[in-house]
Amino acid sequence: MSTPLTTEQQRLADRTRLRRALNASLGFVLLLAVCFAAQHGFDFRFLTVSPRSVEGLLGVLTAPLLHGSVEHIVANGIAVLMLGTLAGTVYPKATLRALPLLWIGSGLGAWLLGNAGSHHLGASGVTHGLGFLVFVLGLLRRDRAAIAAGMLAFLFYGGMLMTILPREAGVSWESHLGGAIGGVVAALLFRRADPQAVKPKYSWELEEELARQQGDAERAMYETDAPRDVPVLWNRDPADAERGKVLPFRRPGE
Repeated sequence: MSTPLTTEQQRLADRTRLRRALNASLGFVLLLAVCFAAQHGFDFRFLTVSPRSVEGLLGVLTAPLLHGSVEHIVANGIAVLMLGTLAGTVYPKATLRALPLLWIGSGLGAWLLGNAGSHHLGASGVTHGLGFLVFVLGLLRRDRAAIAAGMLAFLFYGGMLMTILPREAGVSWESHLGGAIGGVVAALLFRRADPQAVKPKYSWELEEELARQQGDAERAMYETDAPRDVPVLWNRDPADAERGKVLPFRRPGE
């Protein structure tokens, strides 16, 4: 059983995880910005998801890097920054392992469910996957950090529960649904990837544990654990024994 960290050690570990998650999220947002600036120099439609076409399968890998407008990339960039930092801070291992499922799930959702001839692009499917990953992990793990993360994600992006269904024309609910399914599957698969923090014990718990240890030590000193531990002082030799013979017991004076 691992030893609980001191308050200062726990704060240092939390800051380290937060810094790593924030830097990774900022790096991905920067990558989206670079791709958005570069995509205007050529016809990028072949890199989008085109439903139920062989050529459109390439977009499963590339479409999350493309965006249709400044408003589009700003909205997805903010979601990536917030949800990516939150998920990466609380669940660093699970988030890293889940990203391929979220990425491919959002693309396959658009490819399987989208209208033929349409083009799907944007990282909103990945952000929905991150949101549902945090939601479901909070329900499955139910420790304080998981519940707090789930509540924060729901506070800012609870509307994702509705945007996985068709609501607004021009919005790829299909990729949202695919990313959300990927997030749920990843939460089920990787819910134990990040060990839960050791809970600090209260003073009364420490007193009970000390009393139990003292009782076990006294019992081990004065009592035997099982009959087999009692030392045998004499063993009858089977070779000298006559089976079936009754030994007489004489009264004193006979």
